[in-house]
Amino acid sequence: MQIFKPKFGRAAVAALALVLAPALAPGSAKATEFINILTGGTSGVYYPLGVAISKVYADNIPDSKVQVQSTKASVENLNLLEQGRGELAFSLGDSVKLAWEGDTEVGFKSKLGKLRGIAAIYPNYIQIVASKDSGIKTLQDLKGKRVSVGAPKSGTELNARAILAAAGMSYDDLGKVEYLPFGESVELMKNRQLDATLQSAGLGVASIRDLASSLPITVVSVPAAVVDKLGPPYVSANIPAGTYDGQGEGVDTVAVVNFLVTREGVSDDVAYQMTKLIFENLPTLESAHKAASQIKLEDATKGMPIPLHPGAERYYKEKGILK
Repeated sequence: MQIFKPKFGRAAVAALALVLAPALAPGSAKATEFINILTGGTSGVYYPLGVAISKVYADNIPDSKVQVQSTKASVENLNLLEQGRGELAFSLGDSVKLAWEGDTEVGFKSKLGKLRGIAAIYPNYIQIVASKDSGIKTLQDLKGKRVSVGAPKSGTELNARAILAAAGMSYDDLGKVEYLPFGESVELMKNRQLDATLQSAGLGVASIRDLASSLPITVVSVPAAVVDKLGPPYVSANIPAGTYDGQGEGVDTVAVVNFLVTREGVSDDVAYQMTKLIFENLPTLESAHKAASQIKLEDATKGMPIPLHPGAERYYKEKGILK
């Protein structure tokens, strides 16, 4: 059997090479930019804001593939970033600080030195809510009660430990401790299986709105004396009257600022775009959750516990926030 072997002249080979060269040249095709946004539970504030940010990025960052990941929030998010498994993460300020210090007790095996800052965003209000039937009115009344303190080693749970300690208490003083995300905590309260839940979130968080519409609640105050013992990054705050159904008056509490964090390895251009698009699309974020109304460009670098990403720094210099 004769095998047919096509013969090409030198001119034909040269012409074919010219046609194929652009397709074969290294870097000729624009690489896809993967952006994984690490958030929190779906009933919190991080998740809906993350979804809104993902749409903004997908619409405005060329060749990007953007996804949102629901997580256990702050501590898990920072560990995932350090491992290169995300490009943008929400986290509470105290968690970011402890990650940079490498605090092993709260879930960081060593200093997370690859973390880089994007922006300070809105404050998380520590909201301690009890069912009226429980009789809980003060922090001290939590003794002997069934309380959910947030998902294990989440930012919320770190807040719970810190606040109880500042009030001269610990988990040992509680009757039963549940380590549950916001939505699950609320469901147990509705079923009379829990007396109170501590949730660190933006005002008007969906989980507490849901709870307040289902049964009478008491929003428990965190006194100024407790806040003073906590110190930075905690600050005094107030949950305005009417934030939740049946909340007839403002309640003093404590707040801690949230941050958007990225990592080394994310290019300066992408970090610049991620930062810029946040501040150019605040109305879109507000429509996803009213907590975003408290995001201010002038506050974006305040209290940042880690170095800024050079891309974010370039944006803030352009806007006159940094010199």
